[in-house]
Amino acid sequence: MQISTHLCEKFKKVKLLLMDVDGILNDGRVYYVPFPNGEIKIAKFFNVRDGLGINLLRAVGIKIGVITGRSDEVVLKRCQDLKCAFIKMGVKNKLAALEEALKTFNLTAEEVCYIGDDWNDFPVLKAVGVSATVADAPEEIKEVVDYITTKKGGDGAVRELIEVILKCQNRFEEAVSIFLQKLEKGEKP
Repeated sequence: MQISTHLCEKFKKVKLLLMDVDGILNDGRVYYVPFPNGEIKIAKFFNVRDGLGINLLRAVGIKIGVITGRSDEVVLKRCQDLKCAFIKMGVKNKLAALEEALKTFNLTAEEVCYIGDDWNDFPVLKAVGVSATVADAPEEIKEVVDYITTKKGGDGAVRELIEVILKCQNRFEEAVSIFLQKLEKGEKP
């Protein structure tokens, strides 16, 4: 996908990528799994390509975080595995969570890219320097963002966005090189 020079200039300023979870890091479906003891657990599926992309972004010092309205063990575990620097779950006011992230990392809204897919993300999408959504987001959300991925939520959309950020910042090759060096040393990226 061809990125305009103006949009690429906005991506160059990104120091923090914040994401919604359901519909972004996964396909938005929630699976209720019954166990023989009568307990019901939630299951969600995540794309490993998004995880690798997140490792590439972290390799060059760009922070990662999530702001999500749901609160469950599955999301927390995935965020911990991805080494997210900012995790806010069960959030009703995502704009307040954005403000907290800005204070935590001493950043301006202009230095944040946020990817969300629905109306609960709208205030944050309007407030950040670069806003993004996924291919299967509602049309009204697509109309207000800077970037729409070609992929659906849970299908590598986050990886796509990360590669755009890194390429606009001329840091893609650097990120891949750092990632591969860690693998060669037997380190976990």
